[in-house]
Amino acid sequence: MAAGPEISGEAAAVKTESMNSEEVKKSESESESENFNNVQKLVEMFTKLNPLAKEFFPSSKQFNNNNNIKTFDQFDSSEANYKLSVNDNDPINRRRRNNFNQGRRRLNGRNFRAQRENSVRRTVYVSDIDQQVTEERLAALFSTCGQVVDCRVCGDPHSVLRFAFVEFADEHGARAALALGGTVLGYYPVRVLPSKTAILPVNPTFLPRSDDEREMCTRTVYCTNIDKKVSQTEVKTFFETACGEVTRIRLLGDHVHSTRIAFVEFAMAESAIVALNCSGMALGTQPIRVSPSKTPVRSRVARPVLH
Repeated sequence: MAAGPEISGEAAAVKTESMNSEEVKKSESESESENFNNVQKLVEMFTKLNPLAKEFFPSSKQFNNNNNIKTFDQFDSSEANYKLSVNDNDPINRRRRNNFNQGRRRLNGRNFRAQRENSVRRTVYVSDIDQQVTEERLAALFSTCGQVVDCRVCGDPHSVLRFAFVEFADEHGARAALALGGTVLGYYPVRVLPSKTAILPVNPTFLPRSDDEREMCTRTVYCTNIDKKVSQTEVKTFFETACGEVTRIRLLGDHVHSTRIAFVEFAMAESAIVALNCSGMALGTQPIRVSPSKTPVRSRVARPVLH
């Protein structure tokens, strides 16, 4: 019969130990919660502090060279140029600046894509354009649909006909332009479709600045997809043999692109028109593409010699 009280006493001890354990856990939880609240209050206090407040005013700024007292109200905040960290080369500061710059680049990238998509919706693709049709004549045709912002005629290396991109000021003009498909311009009916690409803008500094430069543009062609092994003399010989006298040529290229471009100015405007038919012809190992130039070939400015 003595076993009963003994078992009862063990159960009581286990129960007491369990209660003590729960009290300890509860106490620890309350302590952690209190510490967290204190930290939160401290964070809130720091965020409300003003770095330019009087308490943070550098003592070295309170006096000038004449030992005249300069009050805090008279002190210019831009003069303080207060920084939380004096060391700009600190890894944390560099990381913050890098993150800010990356965020700004992402924002600029999104804005650029949005503008490009908007430009695509305002642009139509026109094909089967007669070689004799100029950009001015094509723009005049589509101006009946709305304000034409840009018109770019390009040479097609696989056809005697050419194609173009016409950009309008709004989407309504682009939609109305689709109805002009089948219109005879020159000797052929043109085809008009929604464009899948936007017109690459021309740097305004390259555009003609005078009547003389506009006349130069009528005698100039823009040539792309030129083999990098082809020299400027070979480009000039090619166009003079096929089209007429070349008065000026500018061959450009870099280490990024696999081909080069050229601006070729002829003595006669008729030679430039004939040069458009050279699209698709092989120059070196590549078939070149030729289109009217929007920019004149200016003389190179002589740079001053540094001594």
